[in-house]
Amino acid sequence: MHKIGLSYSLDAQGGTGEIHNPLMSLLQAVRSSGSISAGAQALGLSYRHVWGELKRWEQELGHPLVLWEKGKSARLSPFGDKLLWSERQAQARLAPQIEALRADLERVFAVAFDDSAHVLTFYASHDDALVALRGQAGRVGADGARLHLDIRFTGSVDAIQALNEGRCIMAGFHTPDVPGVGSLTQKTYQPLLQPGQHKLIGFARRTQGLMVAPGNPRHIAGLADLLRPGLRFVNRERGAGTRVLLEELLARDGIPPEQIRGWHDTEPSHTAVAQTIAAGLADAGLGIEAAARARGLDFVPLMEEDYRLVCLKSALDTPAVLALRALLQSEAWQQALAALPGYRPADCGRVLSMSRVLPWWNFARRKPVHR
Repeated sequence: MHKIGLSYSLDAQGGTGEIHNPLMSLLQAVRSSGSISAGAQALGLSYRHVWGELKRWEQELGHPLVLWEKGKSARLSPFGDKLLWSERQAQARLAPQIEALRADLERVFAVAFDDSAHVLTFYASHDDALVALRGQAGRVGADGARLHLDIRFTGSVDAIQALNEGRCIMAGFHTPDVPGVGSLTQKTYQPLLQPGQHKLIGFARRTQGLMVAPGNPRHIAGLADLLRPGLRFVNRERGAGTRVLLEELLARDGIPPEQIRGWHDTEPSHTAVAQTIAAGLADAGLGIEAAARARGLDFVPLMEEDYRLVCLKSALDTPAVLALRALLQSEAWQQALAALPGYRPADCGRVLSMSRVLPWWNFARRKPVHR
């Protein structure tokens, strides 16, 4: 079976709601005119070009397209007729979907031609507030500008690595309120962040805890309960900020991870963990309160953490980042953030001192030289 490939064009005059294939135009022209030369003339092409293209397509498809009988006008082969019939059927059946796809492409590409629109590419740890922010950013601001957030959710570690490799402009990650010196959080993030190279931007404070079934039928009150016989846990994948947090909390409480049933069963997001518990496939999983409440689960809070954004210092004053910071500082956004379960505003849009909020670096001041 031959595969179908799609393409599109960018035309100032606008296109049609059809997907066009040049072979079908050749076949239709030959059928309508009764000869290759007349078909070529109707298309504004040379006889040699049309003849060569038909031969090339015959070789590509492995079937004859045109019957070349001596003394008779060229006509389509049965296979050529069926190709045209199939194309007409596809256009008729898929016309609404094709038109919707064309309209969606036009809307997306309109951003590229809008000088007042800003596009900001994000790699970020999964977060419900970022989803809400993306929706709010798409509205036209008071200055007529529009901010488009291209957010790709991944683990916190992968997000910062993507930033450092130039695959995005902004990354989102989260850490405990006061990440301790020598902690797993420090060991994970310090090699990825450099005070002279990166800039932190405040985003939100959120609550992490154990998502459990409605009514908490297993009476789970804390991490120690994960060791109870028969209790099924669902984990996050390595590289996720929530996995880093969990390993740090378990180490603090002296709980061996390998003794937790389901430790190696992982899901890629808070939403996926919540869905696993809602489906009855697990009894508990660490995640954010908003994801639990959205799926009717109960929630056992464990701690607050800071979700922050990071960009390269060179990008801090670019139009897209400035537009994002203004949005984060707006009253409308902070009210929307406070309405999400388990979230509250914290330094929204402010540029933060990395050495203050992540106190792993100790920059000793030089003593003045007396002469």
